[in-house]
Amino acid sequence: MKGLDESREHYEAELAPKLQGIPHAAARIGHGSEVLGFDTERSRDHDWGPFVQIFAPDPESLPVKAFRVGDWLRGHLGFDPLAGVTTFDWLATSSQGFAEVTAGAVFHDDLGDLTRARASLAWYPDDIWRYLLACQWKRLSQEEAFVGRTAEVGDDLGSAVIAARLARDVMRLCFLMSRRYAPYGKWFGSAFAQLPCAATLSPMLRGAFGPDREEHLAAAYRHVAGWHNELGLTEPLDPAIRPYHTRPYQVLHAERFAEALLDTVADPEIRGLPWHGNVDQAFDSTDALRNRDLCRALFRR
Repeated sequence: MKGLDESREHYEAELAPKLQGIPHAAARIGHGSEVLGFDTERSRDHDWGPFVQIFAPDPESLPVKAFRVGDWLRGHLGFDPLAGVTTFDWLATSSQGFAEVTAGAVFHDDLGDLTRARASLAWYPDDIWRYLLACQWKRLSQEEAFVGRTAEVGDDLGSAVIAARLARDVMRLCFLMSRRYAPYGKWFGSAFAQLPCAATLSPMLRGAFGPDREEHLAAAYRHVAGWHNELGLTEPLDPAIRPYHTRPYQVLHAERFAEALLDTVADPEIRGLPWHGNVDQAFDSTDALRNRDLCRALFRR
């Protein structure tokens, strides 16, 4: 039995009878592989067992341990979405953090607050989404020529490292284009495999780790460029691969997509933000990303 099913069974058999007639919400959200649906038998070797969060306006009056919805969300995200979600909140929260709140399962909610909070975080507002897409294309543009350049000077290891970085950036771009929050590293590839684009893109991205990596990355760029045009977020852009200025390295010049997307952002405050993007695009430290308060403080600075 999967972890979410065990937690649901525990709620229905053990907790619901104790809470009958008491307005509350019950869910399995937050940390844990089972929240994202990636738990296996291996997951049972630590921190395992049926687990349910109970929420109520007056937690102290319940016969089981419970939380106020706003307090729990503030502790987990660093802000309470029931009080509104600011541009800073959207950008200073990792996609893993949003996934932990919007995935999982709600077993009961006759209060409605938890359901409303999850709905408010279902996906980025349109201008934020376009800005993050633009920043992700910008990341690609900054290193796409380096695969060929490092290979040209005989630095095969360096070329492979850059190719791996670019493959990850293409995958993260695909999560954004699919409107799905990307999980952290352990489940990043597993979640990518569930995206509709994965069947086509995975062979190209695996090819990026071989000797013909520039060719395989170019194929991946063409695919996501065509997908961008299908989304209709900007005027169609030429998806063809071309030389990097006068040099022979094969690139998309992904900055074209970044700039076109940023031009479609209506909010001048968001349009005027730097190319840092959100915390996932700006930071690569597990310790920073997992500590919500530290992450918000670093990002604010």
